[in-house]
Amino acid sequence: PFAKLEQDFGGSIGVYAMDTGSGATVSYRAEERFTLCSSFKGFLAAAVLARSQQQAGLLDTPIRYGKNALVPWSPISEKYLTTGMTVAELSAAAVQYSDNAAANLLLKELGGPAGLTAFMRSIGDTTFRLDRWELELNSAIPGDARDTSSPRAVTESLQKLTLGSALAAPQRQQFVDWLKGNTTGNHRIRAAVPADWAVGDKTGTCGVYGTANDYAVVWPTGRAPIVLAVYT
Repeated sequence: PFAKLEQDFGGSIGVYAMDTGSGATVSYRAEERFTLCSSFKGFLAAAVLARSQQQAGLLDTPIRYGKNALVPWSPISEKYLTTGMTVAELSAAAVQYSDNAAANLLLKELGGPAGLTAFMRSIGDTTFRLDRWELELNSAIPGDARDTSSPRAVTESLQKLTLGSALAAPQRQQFVDWLKGNTTGNHRIRAAVPADWAVGDKTGTCGVYGTANDYAVVWPTGRAPIVLAVYT
């Protein structure tokens, strides 16, 4: 069915899904690299939470920024230019509204794209790489390995961060809550899930080459969660 979809839409689709109850997986182009677009922002928030385990008070730390920080699509951060935002507020804005300025401000706190990549290596992800900032990371040039990961690596890292032990319990719960509160995913994975199932997701969209992504943890009623990533 995925090959037929590719034919219909004229592009590549990468899928990796894992039923954490049975261990069953669905895999299609799961090891191939796809551009992350804004989907990196979920992992960025997780990296901030991991840092907060060592750095007490980090999430409540206020960050001040000027107009020059406001890149296009910064719907939350542009409202708080006069007051600034806390690290926690920036994290929620980056995950739930895909706020670009918030993402760049958080990246700066973590040591830039290399800092986020280092965090992903620390949880065992050898595939993920972030090389650039918003908005440059959205170029999505075919064959360019910059700012990419694979559906399998994304799914496995998401599982570790939301259901595994990569984050301590309070930080893990906060990460899940941020993902569940996402506002940008109603027409992606959430659209295909029964209304009574809980979903936490993060989308990514690069206007160039029709790139659209989503990854999610889905909690079916009365069953173990399903973790999946869909990249195009």
